[in-house]
Amino acid sequence: MPFEVIHFRESEKILKEKRLVKDVKETLEYIDDALYGSLYRRELLRQALDEMDWRDNGSLNIIDGRRYQYKGFKKGVALEGDSFASYEYLWTGLLRLQVGFDKGLIETGILMLTAARSEKSSYGTSRELAEAEVELLYPTISLPCSIALFNLGAPIISNGEEGGVIESGTSISADDNGAVKEADQS
Repeated sequence: MPFEVIHFRESEKILKEKRLVKDVKETLEYIDDALYGSLYRRELLRQALDEMDWRDNGSLNIIDGRRYQYKGFKKGVALEGDSFASYEYLWTGLLRLQVGFDKGLIETGILMLTAARSEKSSYGTSRELAEAEVELLYPTISLPCSIALFNLGAPIISNGEEGGVIESGTSISADDNGAVKEADQS
């Protein structure tokens, strides 16, 4: 499953009023495609948001005089995420969106998170946990918001079938188990 979006406190209604439903869907699809299996997600996310016109340095700031910025912003809607490093960013991301909402900078926010969590978790699915946590954080976190959960997979790293050359000129390759070995130079 690619990504899924959960809306809270009429955030979907705000997106419809701003005529951003299609734009948000296309942006999230593009992010999902661009980041799936990637290793360096932060730069790819920034590039994808640039290409989808969500990056305007003048409107990304959360607090004047500080480097705190949203990942993207358009028509009063902020996109926030932390390179999909961990689901636990939920609280921090929602707080960043709440600050912008309380300051009148945004009307709603979309928090992008990884859906990956420990297999040992007893809290159900990522969707169930997100729904419960957003409700438990009320009234501290009260803004209309959406959460986009992504399944970006593990980074895809070459299995070494093509081999390669170390700077010293030594040829290397990998066996069927992925173990790197120096090639016979004879």
